[in-house]
Amino acid sequence: MKMLIIAPHPDDETIGAGGTIARHIALGDEVFWCVVTQAYSPPWPKETLQKAREQIDAVTEFYSFKKIYCLGYPTVKLNTVPHIELCNALRSVIDEIKPDIVYTTSRNDINLDHRIVYDCTLIATRPLPGNMVRRVLSYEIGYTNHFGVPSGAAMFQPNVFVNISEYLETKLKAMRFYETELRQMPHPRCIESIRLLAQERGLCVGFAAAECFELVRELI
Repeated sequence: MKMLIIAPHPDDETIGAGGTIARHIALGDEVFWCVVTQAYSPPWPKETLQKAREQIDAVTEFYSFKKIYCLGYPTVKLNTVPHIELCNALRSVIDEIKPDIVYTTSRNDINLDHRIVYDCTLIATRPLPGNMVRRVLSYEIGYTNHFGVPSGAAMFQPNVFVNISEYLETKLKAMRFYETELRQMPHPRCIESIRLLAQERGLCVGFAAAECFELVRELI
């Protein structure tokens, strides 16, 4: 089985689905990673940009992704990219991989990049003849899903829970590669916070640890 994880920013894939990625790989699935944006100078210094590239390489090797696609759009500026351009870029990746499952960010998210990627993912995975995608799920970035959502939008409502009890430490180890992104407790983007959320999600369904998703579409 082929699985594509779409990440607007490097680290979204691990925060939202790192345990699920590790689980897929352990089961022998082919896992592909698409990173939509990248930082730029200014405002980020060149040293930070170099470190970010090194982190992506380290995470790619750690998970043993089948292939990584870096689309290179400017981070926090996806609203300046023509919608059709981003949709076509994602569709090109999907056409090449022909994944069975696609994971993407949520529409119910305060982060605009996340919402734009969600919208474009839905267009790129439209169930038209020749499209092999059978399942689309959106993953949870706890702090951007929980801080608040645009007026009138629904909250993130998980209806798929993946048991990552055996893979939680793998998820956390992958997150430690993101040295430029990690913060100290009580920030939500720290190792202990990510552990606590996984344990909380597990308690909802009787697992020691879980990741949760919203099922967007499934074709049977």
